[in-house]
Amino acid sequence: MAVRTLAALEGVTKSWGTRTLLDDVTIGVAAGARIGIVGRNGGGKTTLLEVLSKLTPPDSGRVIHAGGLHLGALTQVDDLPTGVDVRTVVVGNRPEHEWAGDARVRDVLDGLFGGVERFAALERDASGLSGGERRRIALARLLVTSEATDDDLLLLDEPTNHLDVEGVDWLARHLARRRGSLVVVTHDRWFLDSVVDRTWEVSDGRVHDYEGGYSAYVLARAERAARESTEEAKRQNLMRKELAWLRRGAPARTSKPKFRIAAADALIADVPPVRDTVELVKFASARLGKTVLELEDVTVTVPGRTLLDDVTWRLGPGDRLGLVGVNGAGKTSLLRVLAGAAAPAAGRVRTGSTVRIAYLSQEAAELPDSKRVIEAVEEVKQSVDLGKGREQSASQLLETLGFGRDRQWTPVGDLSGGERRRLQLLRLLMTEPNVLLLDEPTNDLDTDTLASLEDLLDGFAGTLVVVSHDRYFLERSCDSTWALLGDGAVRHLPGGVEEYLARREALVVAEDARAAAPARPAGTTASADSRAARKELTRIERALERLTTRESELHTAMADSATDHERVLALDAELRTVSAERADLEERWLELSVD
Repeated sequence: MAVRTLAALEGVTKSWGTRTLLDDVTIGVAAGARIGIVGRNGGGKTTLLEVLSKLTPPDSGRVIHAGGLHLGALTQVDDLPTGVDVRTVVVGNRPEHEWAGDARVRDVLDGLFGGVERFAALERDASGLSGGERRRIALARLLVTSEATDDDLLLLDEPTNHLDVEGVDWLARHLARRRGSLVVVTHDRWFLDSVVDRTWEVSDGRVHDYEGGYSAYVLARAERAARESTEEAKRQNLMRKELAWLRRGAPARTSKPKFRIAAADALIADVPPVRDTVELVKFASARLGKTVLELEDVTVTVPGRTLLDDVTWRLGPGDRLGLVGVNGAGKTSLLRVLAGAAAPAAGRVRTGSTVRIAYLSQEAAELPDSKRVIEAVEEVKQSVDLGKGREQSASQLLETLGFGRDRQWTPVGDLSGGERRRLQLLRLLMTEPNVLLLDEPTNDLDTDTLASLEDLLDGFAGTLVVVSHDRYFLERSCDSTWALLGDGAVRHLPGGVEEYLARREALVVAEDARAAAPARPAGTTASADSRAARKELTRIERALERLTTRESELHTAMADSATDHERVLALDAELRTVSAERADLEERWLELSVD
């Protein structure tokens, strides 16, 4: 049975200025297709989406839409009406009982606004909101009003921008359940693997079509590179390294990529682990000493709210930490305190005498707009020592992060947002810090640049703290995950992002249960049982940290004793006991959280 084509390009060419972004492209979207678009920043991804939606006409060729097609598009152009409140923008003039009782609408409001009740309180004019809030509202409007039928086609340009980890997770699950077809431009590689079953790569005016999500796309590119000349050796090695990580998986990943296992194993047979963690920690300890950064009884506040309450937290040499939390929980404030850019309301911050901190903020205002790109880097340093006798010049590092020889002479003021972000990061790396604090480093970076950045960070022999909503980047670059759950504490999550999502879900369920419970009589206080439960939660969390550390020690000991059969059996028995105890404690933690 022939599959119906919903939208197609036939011989389409589109240029902007002197650049040809689409060159005689013929490609189509079939009914039921789930397609992800990847490629370099400025390579034509957004242009392809706009031409496919008929928002932008091609220079030549034609765009065909099937009869009866329901097409909805989320573009990067802000088209929200002015003078209209948020509720009207999202659900129109429908009576509240009607949209609040619609399961599909409720799912969107739960996922993007935290529930119908919170959404119902949004009576502000949409024009007075921030860019991130307006983007979320535009996405909600599209998901609520689009048809979700077999003839429905959604075109989404960077839908995960301004969403936190929870929001991205919800959107992936929502789109996976949704009927209809989807074409999405995104740099979020975890999202691509969760949602799409085909990948289009836009490169040099062409659109290359690959079967499968991001993992399968990486394999296909690595296979293609392996067949090509050795001039692409550096590019091949980078793709094979990323493929090795995808194939072997990280502890925080719950599922293996779905691609041809035998082919992947053959390509990565001689690829070592992405990082030599033991060697990096050893080198970091020599550079940093025992004390790196320590928070002692630190409290951080903003007007009307306490973000961190009496927190003690220590960062050691070679630690690679990912920090997650809901928007507004205090992640950026915590980084600013660690960097010395802000003072805590109480407590103190101890910084080791040999520590050299580099802090990547979410703004790029400090870049010298009047200079050329290469000049902006060389004014910091001409070359950088990467360790183990490796040294790279400013120009070589610029090429690593996507600035070709010609682009290096572009004025900084003419750079795009993604290019400014790359330049800002590179200038920081040129200072040769031994502590890196990165606040949303993946913003505006394409998938190839992200892979190059991860490759650079693999060799960073220092302490790394990353705040990011990019789940793939966190799992790929960090060895442990910490979270701000809104209770004023910084908590270690041995189970990574999956554990964070589980804890957040448990907290939301608990909040809903408390909201639905009868009000406590005036004059009464919290029961002794509640206080005891909180104490037990704290005790369990400490025990979980100890058990997780012991599990790691046992895995290392088993690897070191591989030739001693009796020793391995004894260690394995202990590991089973420790794992069982940890599972029981995690179940008890969830029970107490919900109660």
